[in-house]
Amino acid sequence: MKPLSTLAQLGPGIVIAATGLGAGDMVTAAAAGTQFGSALLWAVALGALIKFGLNEGLARWQLCTGTSLLSGWNRHLPRWVAGYFFLYLLVWAFLVAAALMAACGLAAHTVFPALSINAWAAIQTLAAAGLIALGRYPLLETAMKVLIGLMFVTVLTAVAATDFEQIEILPALLPTHFPEDSLTMVLAVLGGVGGSLTLLCYGHWMNEKGWRSPDNLTQARVDLIAAYSLTALFAMGIMLLAAAAAPTDASGLGILLAMADSLGANLGSVFRGLFLAGFWAAVFSSMLGVWQGVPYLFADTLRQFRQRGEARGEVDTRGRAYRGFLLYMAVPPLLLLQFGKPVWLVLVYSVAGAFFMPFLALTLLYLNNRYLSGGGRNSIASNVLLLAGLLLFVVVALAEWW
Repeated sequence: MKPLSTLAQLGPGIVIAATGLGAGDMVTAAAAGTQFGSALLWAVALGALIKFGLNEGLARWQLCTGTSLLSGWNRHLPRWVAGYFFLYLLVWAFLVAAALMAACGLAAHTVFPALSINAWAAIQTLAAAGLIALGRYPLLETAMKVLIGLMFVTVLTAVAATDFEQIEILPALLPTHFPEDSLTMVLAVLGGVGGSLTLLCYGHWMNEKGWRSPDNLTQARVDLIAAYSLTALFAMGIMLLAAAAAPTDASGLGILLAMADSLGANLGSVFRGLFLAGFWAAVFSSMLGVWQGVPYLFADTLRQFRQRGEARGEVDTRGRAYRGFLLYMAVPPLLLLQFGKPVWLVLVYSVAGAFFMPFLALTLLYLNNRYLSGGGRNSIASNVLLLAGLLLFVVVALAEWW
């Protein structure tokens, strides 16, 4: 394999990074920076490393077996596991779609207030769905590279122009300082960096890129290293900007708008506009990634049910299952913006979602060690990362469930 030498050769990793870097990551990093300054930079780096371990294990399973991880679950785990995942996917997709719509609507409304948040949400969700329905994976990859470039230019420009003289940066990269009452925030940062269920989409994006054999494993690893390096740097930039800006509004998406106002007051209106443009790019790229990637999971789950875990190759993005689920995410969740989230749906989502990440880590420990051989088996380093992820996400799951 020729070494990766240009950004053009990086593909699925850029998509997974742009998808995972959404409003939730920005809010968590900003809240951590506001409350604890730069003290939790190490948690960002560690969280990105653990997510790399999970995604590398998933990629290794698919490249070595020729089947998706969903196929592995269907073939080697009890049948109820696939049923649980299917129900969880339906609820997760519905609520995450509504959250992405609200974030995109707010980002656009802040810049162009002539239209309401809900109107902007509807415009963007339909535009994203149309782009996915009419385009192919190469179009998505190109769009994601443009959006993630915009995200980094805006954040790094603001970082370069900000005075961090009173903020310690290098010492904060090592976990030697654990601020008092920061445990909840540490867990939020560790668990929130780099997405959750969308990690499963990486296997389908590898298929689209033509990476289908163990020969592509090094390529996938370099791709993922680049992806999670970008993820960590972006989240660190947001945390540092929040530490310097010290926004007074620390609730939800409001903290990002307060950061933009603070940057505008300190550096000028141009920087306020740049930050808001980066905020919009982050949330809209997440919408594009979820709209394109999650229907793969629905369609793949259905075909694994039919073929008892033996289905291989690409999912048909022109098929009824894929397009039907795209429509399911793009339209019905708009109702939640009008009427709010039903309480029972939020409870089901919270409980089921809290246990997904430890389940993913556990299955990768089991499947990769038992059913892969030679270079495909988990190395000592991989097992350590997966065990660390398992322990971390169990703690996060119990905290969320409680």
